[in-house]
Amino acid sequence: MIKTKDWTGKTGGRTLGQKGLMFLFNFHNVAIIVGYAVLALVVPFYMLFSRKGYLAIYQYFRHRHKYSRIKSFCKTYRNHFVFGQCMLDRFAVYAGRRNFFKIEITGNERFQRLLDSDKGFVIAGSHVGNFELSGYFMRQDKKRIYALVYAEEVKEVMNKRIKILGMNNICIVPVTNDLSHIFTMNDALQKGKIVSMPCDRNLGSTKVISCDFLNDKADFPQGAFAMAAMFDVPVITIFVIKESVSKYHIFVNILSVNGFETLTKSEKIARLTQSFASELENIVRKYPEQWFNFYNFWK
Repeated sequence: MIKTKDWTGKTGGRTLGQKGLMFLFNFHNVAIIVGYAVLALVVPFYMLFSRKGYLAIYQYFRHRHKYSRIKSFCKTYRNHFVFGQCMLDRFAVYAGRRNFFKIEITGNERFQRLLDSDKGFVIAGSHVGNFELSGYFMRQDKKRIYALVYAEEVKEVMNKRIKILGMNNICIVPVTNDLSHIFTMNDALQKGKIVSMPCDRNLGSTKVISCDFLNDKADFPQGAFAMAAMFDVPVITIFVIKESVSKYHIFVNILSVNGFETLTKSEKIARLTQSFASELENIVRKYPEQWFNFYNFWK
């Protein structure tokens, strides 16, 4: 299993609980809102017994957003609650409840324009909001998407995930110890396909770029941006933000770097990585409660 000192690479929640959620949401008379109500009572216990994650998010509000102690604590509770909602929403979609949600997309024309081009491109994902839902709600059949995943999920959950995403022209590519996933991603870009990777977690690799992020320095993995520079393909960011009980807002942007053509390969990688960090900072400042990296992210 891929892991770092602070993050195991596995979604929280026990096997029985995850199976139970999928079973319950298969009954259409079980309202998602009921799950939210139960979640509101469970969150304080999760914060109590998952102290590392709690402290990391509390410090994020206290030191990155400069909130007071009381406001930081309240925001930490809200952060855990929204994270739980996002997880419940994902299981609801697994169970076929996608019609419950309303979707607004800003910048969809940028995504469509790249789909119509001959070149492949990279989707830079993040652990902000509910990124995976973009795979369910931005359906297209023009280019195959190869999505890199680090999570070692419950077998039944992963099988459901693979099945639903497969119907949306998305192929799940798990990280492997023999690094065969790298060849799969490189091959996809060479053939004009799409590669999707999370770009806001350093998994212990030394191949990182130190970027300015929320008034401090943080290490961002350079893998996705190295691929983009190598194959000379565009990079887009997709952020899927929960705006209400049943509404998500998807933001699509293309990363741009001034004078990109004149830069060396290493300069291109560094500039793209910082450009991503800046886009991430913009969305996190607007939606601070939807930052879901539950460990000390900054140096």
